[in-house]
Amino acid sequence: MARKTTTDDPLAPVTLAVGPEELLQDRAVQQVVAAARAADPDTDVRQLAPGELQPGTLAELTTPSLFAERKVVVVRGAQDLGADTVKDVKAYLGAPAEEITLVLIHLGGNKGKGLLDAARKAGAREVACAKLTKPADRVAFVRHEFRTAGRSATPEACQALVDAIGSDLRELASASAQLASDIEGVVDEAEVARYYTGRAETSSFTVADRAVEGRTADALEALRWALSTGVAPVLVTSALAQGVRSVAKLASAPRGMRPGDLARELGMPPWKIDRVRQQMRGWSAAGVSQALRAVAEADAAVKGAGADPEFALEKAVVTIASAARSR
Repeated sequence: MARKTTTDDPLAPVTLAVGPEELLQDRAVQQVVAAARAADPDTDVRQLAPGELQPGTLAELTTPSLFAERKVVVVRGAQDLGADTVKDVKAYLGAPAEEITLVLIHLGGNKGKGLLDAARKAGAREVACAKLTKPADRVAFVRHEFRTAGRSATPEACQALVDAIGSDLRELASASAQLASDIEGVVDEAEVARYYTGRAETSSFTVADRAVEGRTADALEALRWALSTGVAPVLVTSALAQGVRSVAKLASAPRGMRPGDLARELGMPPWKIDRVRQQMRGWSAAGVSQALRAVAEADAAVKGAGADPEFALEKAVVTIASAARSR
């Protein structure tokens, strides 16, 4: 899925990986390292955080050795480099060393944009590592995973896998690889259901469904069961966010659209639109806003801003279920 520009050669002097998606960043690095070690099994790989790259460090790392060994130098968080180090990197971009590949990982955006622009101007190979925020993009990612593995999967299977797993690309990639390895022939929706319907992580969607339906007691019971069976709190907040956003998207969709057109417009399978239609009956615009705020607060809490992630999730579930009865 990573889009490449300028050159497709992973041994280009400089590779620029741009975007916050860590899986795609790691794959960009792995591709460069694999190509370098195919050319020279003794390739030396150095991975550096911004604080480890001080003024003069890059010059030391890229100075050719007596043995002319190949090197891959990976700089993560390039947007956070200090001004003096950025000067070193810009100077290197103008005259890169032979047998050395520099990989700059940059989140994109305005921070550190000068370095980003300089690398592009120097003709760096670029790999896009953007977050896949749209459901349709995640379905396309799954389809690409199967195709890369030399396998075929039906559109329904790809959609079902995204619905079961959620938005985490590492989880999606792992699940796709497992199905591609275990199943002969075309992967279909029934195979996805056999492997992933009922797995612990999918209970996070049960929590979300009960919450957006306004069923407070059932949602809390599902939440406690999910957490007791090992579901990560972040998966629950992701499912809650998807549930509330689905209600918001359908509520704001144009009236009178045919089901197929509406499904394409919203990036949802038709069966999910039917389910969300049933779930949205008690919702108001104010309720959606209240629920989205509750999800954001819970997400921050489970990612370290709160002392008790389980309490934060219970609070969010209660708030969302109440909002579902706000009309």
